[in-house]
Amino acid sequence: MKKSLLALLPFLTACAGEPPQNIGIRDGSLTACPESPNCVSSYENSEEHSIAALDANLTQIQQVLLAMDEANIVEQSSNYLYAEFTSSLMGYVDDVEFLFDAANNTTQVRSASRVGYSDMGANRKRIEAIRSQL
Repeated sequence: MKKSLLALLPFLTACAGEPPQNIGIRDGSLTACPESPNCVSSYENSEEHSIAALDANLTQIQQVLLAMDEANIVEQSSNYLYAEFTSSLMGYVDDVEFLFDAANNTTQVRSASRVGYSDMGANRKRIEAIRSQL
C-alpha cells in the first residue's frame, strides 16, 4: 500500500463506525429506524423510512448479496440474515438486515447507515437494487 493510502487508514476506519448493538430480531421484528433520514425499513410507516418488504426468501437474497462486491454476510440463520455494505470510496458501512416472514412468504428488511445523518438515499437505493435483482 502506498504511503498516501496508509495515511488515510485512520480516517477510513472512522467512516466505518462501530457495529451497532441494537440490531437483530427484537420481539419478532427488526429494530425501528432512528429519527435521522439514513434508514429504511419495511416495518416503518413514515414516508421517509418506509420501504416495501421483499417478495423473496433468504436463499434468493443471499444469492444476490454474494454477487455484490460491497456486501459481506455477517450472520445468517433459518429466518434472519445480516450483512454489512462498505462503500468503495470512503469506507462507510451500512447495516442491512433481512427477516423472513413465513406467514406472508415475504422478507422484511431494514437498512441503516452507521455514521452520519443523511445518506442521500443510499439505503433506499440499495434495497431497490436488491429487489430488482430478485
